[in-house]
Amino acid sequence: MSVDHAATEEVARLPPAFEEYAGEPLAQAPAAGPGKNGLLEATFARAGEGPTRLVRDRTEVPYHHTGTLDTDPAPGLATLVAQEPTGGVAQGDRHRMVLEARAGARAHVTTQSATKVHSMDANYAHLDASLTAEAGSFLESVPGPTIVNEDARCLQTVSVDLADGAVAIVADVLVPDGLSDHEPFSFDHYHSRIEARHDGRLICADAVDLRPEERDPRDPASVGEYGAVGSLYVFAPDSGDGRARDDRSDENATETLVETVHERLATLESETEEGRSVQAGVSALPRDAGAIVRLLGHREADVTGMLRAAWDETRRELLGVGAPADRRY
Repeated sequence: MSVDHAATEEVARLPPAFEEYAGEPLAQAPAAGPGKNGLLEATFARAGEGPTRLVRDRTEVPYHHTGTLDTDPAPGLATLVAQEPTGGVAQGDRHRMVLEARAGARAHVTTQSATKVHSMDANYAHLDASLTAEAGSFLESVPGPTIVNEDARCLQTVSVDLADGAVAIVADVLVPDGLSDHEPFSFDHYHSRIEARHDGRLICADAVDLRPEERDPRDPASVGEYGAVGSLYVFAPDSGDGRARDDRSDENATETLVETVHERLATLESETEEGRSVQAGVSALPRDAGAIVRLLGHREADVTGMLRAAWDETRRELLGVGAPADRRY
């Protein structure tokens, strides 16, 4: 897919408010112009029980990478770290990842650090990811937290397309108090949505639309007293052949996954000295398509820790091994 085509598709799926923002000119480089239209394309393939290889890649500033790592505890799984040396996301930036795991491939994609969305006075920033998992593949997108600063406008979109026997895992942690000295949720607009399809059928559509000036996100119907939000999406549609598990076929695979993750998080909550500092919920997707974990906490570190625990338990259920060590910090 060319960058121009991607930009055309973006306009077609913009929420109405962001269409208005898109018409606002910038004093510096134009929106989606040189240096502001980041692209990372990565295709992974695997032959038999061998290692997964990065067989095709393309990057445009500000994205960069230095190849894959084979440090994951899961056999044959390759890790790709997306690097962004510019220090953050500014107004008018359009960043897009296109990740593909071919049949049988196993890949984990992460970022070198948190994604920092800087303050803005015009236009907006768009972070987009597209994941394609072919038959029997395992594909993860587990980036660092998204830190949204004062007056920022951030659109975050994820699309997932799965074939039979494929698994895709997507993680996200929102930190709404930014890096400067200001009140949490003082950004202008944050809109995040994710859609997943299995063989063309919609299995999940989830959206968060926060506009603090119109409605306080800290009311009881939104995030309440909490200051960080975490989400873990596990898309593992049951094709009737045991999916991508390592000899762990189960007629009630989704139910088992939900129960094991819930038990792991409940144990961590009971061990917390301050009580339930992180609120956790685990829900099954319809048609045995996987599970969603939602987390609310006072601190990013607490939410990230609980999310890693849920991710670790998910991997143990699906792959038979836990999550890799986080060497970024």
